[in-house]
Parts: sequence; C-alpha cells; structure tokens
Amino acid sequence: MAGWIKVKISADSMDCTSCPEDFWSSPQRDQCVPKETEFLSYHEPLGICLTAASLLGTFVCAVVLGIFTYYCSTPMVRASNSELSFHLIISLKLCFLCSLLFIGHLKLWTCQLRHAAFGISFVLCVSCILVKTIVVLAVFKSSKPGGGARLKWFGVMQERGTVLALSSVQAVISTVWLVSSSPVPHKNTQYHNDKIVYECVVGSTAGFAVLLGYISFLAVLSLLLHSWPGIFLDSFNEAKLITFSMLIFCAVWVAFVPTYYHLSRKYSDAVEVFAILASSFGLLVALFGPKCYIILLRPERNTKKAIMSRGIES
Repeated sequence: MAGWIKVKISADSMDCTSCPEDFWSSPQRDQCVPKETEFLSYHEPLGICLTAASLLGTFVCAVVLGIFTYYCSTPMVRASNSELSFHLIISLKLCFLCSLLFIGHLKLWTCQLRHAAFGISFVLCVSCILVKTIVVLAVFKSSKPGGGARLKWFGVMQERGTVLALSSVQAVISTVWLVSSSPVPHKNTQYHNDKIVYECVVGSTAGFAVLLGYISFLAVLSLLLHSWPGIFLDSFNEAKLITFSMLIFCAVWVAFVPTYYHLSRKYSDAVEVFAILASSFGLLVALFGPKCYIILLRPERNTKKAIMSRGIES
C-alpha cells in the first residue's frame, strides 16, 4: 500500500499522487520517503542472542567431539556405539550452523538453502538416533536364547546404510521441493503501511509440510520402538537417554507449528531458529551430558563392570 502526497499543480490548486511501492509519505505529506525494512538482523538484540546461541552450540559440539575422540577406547564411548555417536555429534553441529541461515538480509540462495539444510541436518540427526534405538532393541533381543543372530545381522555396514538411506529420502524431498516450487525472497508491504517486511515465501506449503512430516515420522518411530510389546527397553541406560531426548525433541516441534503460523514473518523466523536451537541443545545435553560427566568427572564409573552393573540395576 502506497502513501499519498500533495502536489501543487497551479498557484491555487493541489492534487494528490501516490508514492512508489517502496516509499511512504512524510508526516507533512510533501514528499515520499523510503519505507523502513524489517527482518531478523544480526545487529539487533534478538538476532545477536540467537547467533550467540548457535555459535555456542557449535562450540559445545566441537568440545564433545574432542572428548569422545580422546576417550574413544574407553568403555563408556564404546558402549555408546562410537561411530553413530560421532555421526550424531557432527549432525547436531550442522543443525546449530543451519540456524544462521535464518538470520540476516534475505538472498535467493539463503532462502532456498535454509529449509533444505535444516531438513537434511535434522533427518541425519534423528536417523542416527533411530538406528541407535534399533541397535539397543537388537542388543535386548540378543540377550534372549537364540537371539544372537539378530545382533550379527544388524552390523556396522547396516547401520551406515540405514542412516544413508533415511537421509537420502529427505534429500530427494528437498530436491523435488526446490525444483518444483522453490522458496524465494519476498518484500511484503501488506503487514504494515510504512514498513517493508522481508520474508522467505516457502513456495509449496505441501513441500514444507512433507519435509517436517518426515522428520516427525522418524522421531515418533524412534519413540514407538521403545514401547515394543513385551520388551522393556528402559532397562538400558542408553534407551533412557534416547527416550528422554526424543520427548524433548517432539515437545519443542509440537509447540513450534502453531506458533509459527500465528506470528509476523520476522518473529516466525525467530521462533523457527529458537525451535532448532532448543531441540538441538535438548538432544545434545540429554544424549551426551551424562556420558561426558562420567568420562570427565567420574572416571571410576567408566569401566565395563560399572556400566554393566548400572544397566542391570536401572
């Protein structure tokens, strides 16, 4: 919506003319002035806080990765399926970094990349957790008579293949979305008469819904596997951590969806960044906090005997 200014067309006659779309009339109605622009900026307090949280999460992931690498031969790391743990830490690091794409002035490439990077990073993360869940399930079943074959069947190659296959599905979804109806930057002048709100139009709402739905499907599937009929996976400490982390993850994103669609675009982007950071910190703390505590502060419990006894007692 454009402003109107008075223009003198003769000594005793005035007329009104509209300002260009990117301009608004001055308080005196005698000239057109540029409209204010609104977007989630790196220079405002909200953007600074979200950026700092993202960089902090990335740094913590690097520290955790260093701890697991240095103590990779200890029972605590080996019992946590070290390879999947390394993949999970790296994918969490990518989740923290992808939140930076939602901050700053919109460009075509950031608009196209932000949701694709977010979707693939989180699917890689949740896929690692799902495969961890399957491994815990296989360990539980192998403890029963005749169950050893199940654990041998789902080995390291199968773990890698499953994570790759699940992540590839999200990559295909993102590619189809970008090719068919790509997100694009948009200058919205409908929210405020005197402001331009820079927003990223998702293009296909269905594509965005499928991307989020696939992440949700994997997360819910991981939770459901913990309630497998007749199997009490909570007798394993690893399973307790996975269950708690998935509950945090699901709670954050269930709260995100209705909030996202009821806020202006600037603050909906901030809410999405907050959801990315909150769920990433939740997974990082729930899955790796207790293990790092034992590795660094309680080394006497970082033994095979202590880990096995804790699994039986819990």
